[in-house]
Amino acid sequence: MNRLLTVLSISMLLCITTATAQNGLNSPYSQFGIGISELPYNSPYAIGRGAFLAAGMPNLINVYNPATYGRITSRSFVFDVGLGVQMNWMRDAKNKEFDADGYVSHIAIAFPFCKWWKTSFIVQPFSDVEYDFSVPSVDTTTYGKMNTEYSGSGGSNRFTWGHAFNIGERVAVGFNLHLLYGNMTRYITYDFLTNDTSYFIDNQRQKNTRILNIGTDFGLHYTQPIAEKYNLSVGLTMRPAIRQSIKESAYKYTIAGSDAREVVYPADGEDPEYKSHVSEAWSEGLGLSFTREDRWQLSFDWVWAAWNGLKYEDGADNRIVGESKITYKPYNRIALGFAWIGNSQGTYYWQRVGYSLGLHYEMNKFNTATTSIDEYGLGIGVTLPMRKGRSAIHLAAGYSRYGQSDLLVRDCMTVGVSFGSCESWFVKRKYN
Repeated sequence: MNRLLTVLSISMLLCITTATAQNGLNSPYSQFGIGISELPYNSPYAIGRGAFLAAGMPNLINVYNPATYGRITSRSFVFDVGLGVQMNWMRDAKNKEFDADGYVSHIAIAFPFCKWWKTSFIVQPFSDVEYDFSVPSVDTTTYGKMNTEYSGSGGSNRFTWGHAFNIGERVAVGFNLHLLYGNMTRYITYDFLTNDTSYFIDNQRQKNTRILNIGTDFGLHYTQPIAEKYNLSVGLTMRPAIRQSIKESAYKYTIAGSDAREVVYPADGEDPEYKSHVSEAWSEGLGLSFTREDRWQLSFDWVWAAWNGLKYEDGADNRIVGESKITYKPYNRIALGFAWIGNSQGTYYWQRVGYSLGLHYEMNKFNTATTSIDEYGLGIGVTLPMRKGRSAIHLAAGYSRYGQSDLLVRDCMTVGVSFGSCESWFVKRKYN
């Protein structure tokens, strides 16, 4: 028990520290709401498999269907960590830009409370705010020449405590409790290029967002044997709708010189803080997988939600950074996956290696007032077993694209690796 508590404490501290310290990719799409989310396809396992709602493995912690924790054996302790590198190519009608960044996709542990009750702890990045771009200078009779710069940084992370309950050998149900936390800061800077500063003074607007909210989702996993060597698995997920408040603050400064700033909003005695709201939509998911034991698996996922991610509602009376350009439309994700599982009893190592191919399509991933933006992508994966198949290394590479040529197109290449360690910690050794 002391060994378990020590690892739990160190792992959770490492989770929180690592997830909070991540950098982000420069993406103008992240300026809206609470940032842009790469879930679920920032996980190496999801990249390579495509569809995973019905996937459950002894050495895998699948946060997207909490019922799959029930596949963890009653005498195992599982540690699962994923790392990745994203390379982005962004372009519009006139400009091109390349950016790359490394990240931690998840850190997770899972173990049994008893034979029929399994639990897990997962930390993963949820959204990212990272952008810095300028609007070309304009010349009007009112302001003269002026440059406008938009910049922002920060993001949010999600800590999950999950539970699964086995009902017999074929059925498991589960739920996740999520804690979403993070900080984001956005700036708009107006740089007047005219020599007359009597009426037009450089100024900057700043908005800070702090989020600390709780959410939940539920899952079911069922496996039905078909003939002697085949199984059909069904995964169902559901996330209830919820609307919660977040804390924000807004400031406006005038800039004299490179460093000197004077606060002009809020006025003395006024409170810069106010409440906004974020809403999570009702969501439903269906996963199917048809498996030939120790050979191959064919998987399908479909997810529907009233919108993707968190809907943001600015509660400020004086919106000094302007209105959000996001609209919220019904979201659908369809994914297909094929995996060559490999023979766990194979004589040679390469007979036990697994391979996978995944495809996904997300409709209305991101929407502006005039444009609906979909994402499509594909990925490949390799699973390298260790310690007679109880532990494994997952290698994955994927490509995805979203955007519009008349707005902004993002092509993304992701390379990731995850390590799932499955150790027997709860076995009472016998001595003669």
